[in-house]
Amino acid sequence: MIQGFGNVGSYAASELHRAGVKVTAVSDHSGALYCGSGLDIPGLMRHAQRHGSIAGFSSELRCDPDGILTMPCDILVPAAMEQVIDAATAEKLQCRILAEGANGPTTPAADLVLAQREKEIFLIPDILCNSGGVVVSYFEWVQDLQQLFWTEEEVTRREYDLLDRAFAQMVSRARQDGVFNRTAAMAIGVERVRAGKNTRGLFP
Repeated sequence: MIQGFGNVGSYAASELHRAGVKVTAVSDHSGALYCGSGLDIPGLMRHAQRHGSIAGFSSELRCDPDGILTMPCDILVPAAMEQVIDAATAEKLQCRILAEGANGPTTPAADLVLAQREKEIFLIPDILCNSGGVVVSYFEWVQDLQQLFWTEEEVTRREYDLLDRAFAQMVSRARQDGVFNRTAAMAIGVERVRAGKNTRGLFP
C-alpha cells in the first residue's frame, strides 16, 4: 500500500514493482485505487506523469482513500504528508512493515503505540527510509569536487551499499540496546553528528 503517489510514492512503487512485490493500493490528493491482484504500476506511473495525478486511471479500481492506511498488507508506505498516522490509526494498522517514505508521517502518540506493537509491525523510520535522496545529493557533491562522474549503475550500487549497511546497524543497535527501531536510528545519527563536530573542534 502506498499512501501518497507523488515523487516519493511513485519511486517506492516502482522499486517494489521491480523487486517483484505486488502493489495493491495507492492514493494521492485526487483519490485512491485498489486491486487485490496488483495494480499496473508502469501504466499508473505513465498516467500520473501525463495527468498530474492518479485521477481518471480507472473508475472500477477506485476506493476510499481514508481506509487505505488500515487495509491488510505486508508493506505500508506513507509517502506524502506529516502525521497521517495518529494513535487511533496506529492501533488499526494491519501491515507487517511500516516504511516511512514521508518526513514524520507518525505522531508521537502513534509512535508509542507502534513501540508496543513492534513484534507485529517492523518500522523503518523516516530518518533511514527516505534518506536515499540526501545520500545521492551527497554523491553529486563528491563527484563535483573530484570532477569524476559515476555512471547511474555506480551511483545506485553505492547508495544501496550504504543504505544496506545503515539498516543493518539500526537493527543491530535496536537488538543490542533493547530499544525501538526509531530510537536506535536516532541514537546512531546523533552520535555520528556529535563525533563529527568533535573531530572538527566544534564542541565543547
